[in-house]
Amino acid sequence: MISYLIVVEDVMAQAHVPFDKRLKRIVRRHDRMQSSGAVKTVTSDGLIVARPRVYRPKFPLRGLLAIVVLGFLFKGAVYASLGTEAYVERVIALQQGSVMEQAGGWIMQADPATKFIAEGFGAVFTE
Repeated sequence: MISYLIVVEDVMAQAHVPFDKRLKRIVRRHDRMQSSGAVKTVTSDGLIVARPRVYRPKFPLRGLLAIVVLGFLFKGAVYASLGTEAYVERVIALQQGSVMEQAGGWIMQADPATKFIAEGFGAVFTE
């Protein structure tokens, strides 16, 4: 009789393991829905299912990328319109100014991307 009780207790302990794992998963999902919101959808059988909202980073990466691209386009347009010598002279003048002007001079240095873009703008400015 004692061996039978030990076997039954062992089986019962193992039966609680999947339940505990499922319960933890449900609680984590509920916590995520509480913190980030929920998206409710209706399935084909008419059941309304709530899922946690997908995390989207709050930092606008696309906006930052657009600013960098526009900056390179601006540098290329200025480089093409001024010419190489005038552009270099102005950048050198910026690098000898205040701290902010030095930062601007460092940013405005002619790099390969600026020269490549300036070649494209060169056809527009020469006509």
